[in-house]
Amino acid sequence: MAIFTPRANLFMNAALIGAVLLGACLLLAIRVVPVIGYNTQERFAPEQPIPFSHKHHVSGLGLDCRYCHTKVETSSSAGMPSTAICMTCHSQVWRNAAMLAPDRQSLAENIPLRWNRVYTLPDYVFFDHSIHIAKGVGCTECHGPIGDMDLTWKARTLYMSWCLSCHRDPAPHLRPRDQVTTPDWRRTPSTPSGEALMADYHVHTENLSDCGVCHR
Repeated sequence: MAIFTPRANLFMNAALIGAVLLGACLLLAIRVVPVIGYNTQERFAPEQPIPFSHKHHVSGLGLDCRYCHTKVETSSSAGMPSTAICMTCHSQVWRNAAMLAPDRQSLAENIPLRWNRVYTLPDYVFFDHSIHIAKGVGCTECHGPIGDMDLTWKARTLYMSWCLSCHRDPAPHLRPRDQVTTPDWRRTPSTPSGEALMADYHVHTENLSDCGVCHR
């Protein structure tokens, strides 16, 4: 007398197929989930006290990045615009705009605006804006098409592998120093090659992948 009916084979085959599909889905999830935008926060634009538009101020009005980010050439931090910097213009232009009410309140109460970070690095990672600027790394290499952003969103994962890919081959990412803050800069036939810029800026890749460069 048979212990299992013919339908048992059907159930077993379905279970085996389901187990294989489940395993494939788990493997796919392990590979895909860590790099999807939800986790990396790419294209995520955090809410700010004032909806500042780089597209309007940088590409439209031609403001230089260094006007607001005053420490980018001299410090590890680029610096965030102070209320005084904003009000240099907005004490004359759009003086009563509703969206600028937090700026006026900040000035009146002498309390700095609290901008929300778009890029956050772990505490064990050291990044210096000034050295990258000095070596000809343009703002858009890390911040993406910043001049086209109505609201500032995260353009790069900042994964260690992404940083290392540039440190191992920096030439394609370098530009003349006077074009570092130009958001729409493009290489032309007259632009020095990346290798020439590396030599001019004394960029040596031998030690750029050492742990101590970024982890101190």
